[in-house]
Amino acid sequence: MIRTLEELLDATAARFPDRIYIEYGAKKITYCQAAAVSRKFAQVLRDRGVTAGDRVALWLPNCPEFVFAFFAVLRAGAVAVPVNTLLLREEARYIVEDAGAKVMVCSAGKAQEAKNILSRVPSLEWIAVSPGSETGNGVFSFWELVRAAEELQEGPPAEPLRLAEIVYTSGTTGRPKGACLTHRNLLANVNDCAQVIRANKRDVFICLLPLFHSFASTVCMLLPCAAGAKTVILRSVRPFKRVVRTILRKRVTVFIGVPSLYGILSEMRLPFARRILAALLNPVRVCISGAAALPPQVTRRFEKKFRRPLLQGYGLTEASPVVSLNPLKGRRVPESVGVSLPSVRVRIEDPRGNECAPGEVGELVVSGPNVMQGYFHLDEATARTLRNGWLYTGDLAKKDTLGFLYIMGRAKEMINVRGLNVYPREIEEVLYRCPGVHEAAVVGVMHRRRGEVPVAFVAAEAHVEERRLMRHLRESIASYKVPLRIIKKPVLPKNPTGKIVKSELQREASKLFTRGENAPSL
Repeated sequence: MIRTLEELLDATAARFPDRIYIEYGAKKITYCQAAAVSRKFAQVLRDRGVTAGDRVALWLPNCPEFVFAFFAVLRAGAVAVPVNTLLLREEARYIVEDAGAKVMVCSAGKAQEAKNILSRVPSLEWIAVSPGSETGNGVFSFWELVRAAEELQEGPPAEPLRLAEIVYTSGTTGRPKGACLTHRNLLANVNDCAQVIRANKRDVFICLLPLFHSFASTVCMLLPCAAGAKTVILRSVRPFKRVVRTILRKRVTVFIGVPSLYGILSEMRLPFARRILAALLNPVRVCISGAAALPPQVTRRFEKKFRRPLLQGYGLTEASPVVSLNPLKGRRVPESVGVSLPSVRVRIEDPRGNECAPGEVGELVVSGPNVMQGYFHLDEATARTLRNGWLYTGDLAKKDTLGFLYIMGRAKEMINVRGLNVYPREIEEVLYRCPGVHEAAVVGVMHRRRGEVPVAFVAAEAHVEERRLMRHLRESIASYKVPLRIIKKPVLPKNPTGKIVKSELQREASKLFTRGENAPSL
């Protein structure tokens, strides 16, 4: 029985030593090679003072070194702390300092910023740079350290409840919080995902999403390892044509993406003959969308064009992260985020803690072996989020009689219009049904006379007029749900995983009203 993630890599390397685990450009790295490099860097960590429970920050883009360092940290008995590569120096410093990281592994592009952090964070003792040649003053070359090291022979005790990583949430409602995930949490989620999508050793995954994000690290790094499959790592999704070429050339079978990627693909103009050819030559057997809401219209257009199942799921960092997924076989519901994974329980609760009837909206709560231990050094936040064995997600949802989940938005995003609850997701789905609308987001803002009101933002083609959208809304939903304004923008702001950042839109809408621009678009 596999109890820890390093055991997972070792078990797969023993079964398939020469099978390719990672492809990165021209590099092809076998399971045996990945295990060996991770053992060497684990020995480096041990030799340089890293002990059980110490935190090691990984400030790396998508690259093989992320995988090597991640498993090496676990072998040393330490805890990995992935850091968002899009963060500015002071944002990264906060995470490194809050986690009390002892070591940082970073890319050459982050070396100068990492040195600055090294000089200012007392817990941080040294950094390893990859690729890197400049050394001294606590800075070392990752590969020079690895080449000079022996392989670690004896790792820490195989304790499933040992902390594996601390993944910091996006912090859209304040400072980021570190979700503490154990080996058991991550293994349980990986095993569930493997069962649901029927992952096998012949699969080829593509890793487009950033590995510092829990969705990508679980589904694009750990899941292939559990199946003995290959993962093709791309550093960037641009240019997008390169992604399509990679899928065909590398014979990718499992495509992991975010809604914006599927939106682009669904709208690509292909002549009928090329569309049929693409469908016949397409090696992909399943597509999975996560990290943000997937408009059902995108799902339908994508599946019609490429003749492959597109499965929308739901998750959150605190759940390692996958909670639900539309079934690969049988009934799928494009408007839904699917059914809960085999070992995960979900329920919808009203404000009094009672379970809601099918179709009623309430807070989604989750229980299972994938649920985090808590937030790092934040006892009060942990107590609010973890109660009586349940994870309170803060997401509003409903469940139908067949167990399919429907996300209605964040509880904090619910808009109270004259005492009536308005769910942004409901309005957004109506907007997505309008031809030419690519992105839609609804936020609530305070109006000096009307109280809280909904305001919609859309990214749409030039011919789409706000007036027509407003008319469509009035014909589709109750009058109190119709936004006071519809604001058209070229694109909507997003975080690194493609989720629309509503806090930015809310600030923009509030500023408009502050300046008195409160007349509705008619």
